[in-house]
Amino acid sequence: MSVFHVQRRVDFCDTDMAGIVHFANFFRYMEFAEVAFLRSLGLNVKMETEDQSIGFPRVAAACDYLKPARFEDVLDIAVRVDRLGTKSVTYAMEFTRDGEVLARGKVTSVCCLVGEDRQLRALDIPSVYRDAVARFGG
Repeated sequence: MSVFHVQRRVDFCDTDMAGIVHFANFFRYMEFAEVAFLRSLGLNVKMETEDQSIGFPRVAAACDYLKPARFEDVLDIAVRVDRLGTKSVTYAMEFTRDGEVLARGKVTSVCCLVGEDRQLRALDIPSVYRDAVARFGG
């Protein structure tokens, strides 16, 4: 199983009055890491495939916080595929600073056909997407 890594520096606007990253920003960081991972594979969370517009809206997200992250910290975000289902994918993420684990999270996205009326309908993950993502576990 492979692991994808991306770094993100903590911006001042991400912190609270104590200079600690507000918990909700870890969800933004997870989305940032997911999109970076997919881009590294030539994919994205919204794309055209086989003349269809598909998207991967998130249906679940969780994060456990172990130690605080602060303004100017450089976070390493490790992304691995925790589960690759027929229609969904769950990513496990680990946030570290200089090798010290700060938080761990998971995000689950479902493959959906985006209709002309912007309605979503669950869809089997296309093989081009599945094959690329499968190299990272699942």
